[in-house]
Amino acid sequence: MSSALSGIKIAVLGGDDRELILTNELVKMGATVVVAGFPKDKVGPGAFVVYTVEEACKDAEVVILPLPGTSTDGVIRAVYAEGSLKLTEKAVAGIAQNALVLIGSARPFLKEWALTYGFNLIEVIDMDEIAVLNSIPTAEGAIQIAMEETRITIHGSRSCVVGFGRVGITLARILKAMGSDVTVVARNQGQLARAYEMGCKRADFSGLREIMNDADIVFNTVPAMVIDRETLKYANSNVLIIDLASQPGGTDFEAANDYGLKAILAPGLPGKVAPVYAGKILADVIPRLIISELTRLDTGLLFA
Repeated sequence: MSSALSGIKIAVLGGDDRELILTNELVKMGATVVVAGFPKDKVGPGAFVVYTVEEACKDAEVVILPLPGTSTDGVIRAVYAEGSLKLTEKAVAGIAQNALVLIGSARPFLKEWALTYGFNLIEVIDMDEIAVLNSIPTAEGAIQIAMEETRITIHGSRSCVVGFGRVGITLARILKAMGSDVTVVARNQGQLARAYEMGCKRADFSGLREIMNDADIVFNTVPAMVIDRETLKYANSNVLIIDLASQPGGTDFEAANDYGLKAILAPGLPGKVAPVYAGKILADVIPRLIISELTRLDTGLLFA
């Protein structure tokens, strides 16, 4: 058993099956792991289960929140919690001095608390080690939804991928391999050049209305309102929109409903369609990140 994290108290707050796999790895590495938001029968041996965020955070040197993070009022995504799990200022005030707090994407209030209480906040959602690998189950899950929600095959379909970051690239590549006629919509000319190199059609956002009128399936990956009411006005009545951006997505769902269009918000697919794979990503990346950051901060907690 590795002892790389021996003596380190780590609080794992909420999440889903991915965090359970991560917790097991942290225990194997010698950490003292305290978990909130999971029933005892879900948590592996060696971890301590508590029932409040405040108790979990008390004197914790590392705090891990799920990739989806929290709501605007601090509610932590915790699929197995019996009640609401909320991150409070009281809980944050109880963590160890110079603690490390890891989260997918932090709300403004957490960034303010980091300055107030002096803990080190790291947002991991944009780390290539996590984001690129997570793009695989995201793309597969999105295509699964498309196959279930349409009466056509992916092969021969006219699909559109809005945004061409990590998820967009993987999704376009798989769609193309399955025989779909793929159009990529992006602002960055370098991204559009890459889409062309992959054999996809390309367009900027000024062409989105025309594309919506012709596409069978539209996948949005942009976390901003890009498929708005005015754009949806031009969509063909049978189009399926699958929005993969973090909530609230980049689609005007109220307008889509008004126009009788099928639009599905589907964030967080890795934890839903491939939790074991996604959990192994976290179990590989997060412990190494913790060791690296605590060593860099010279806290004296490691390798003293």
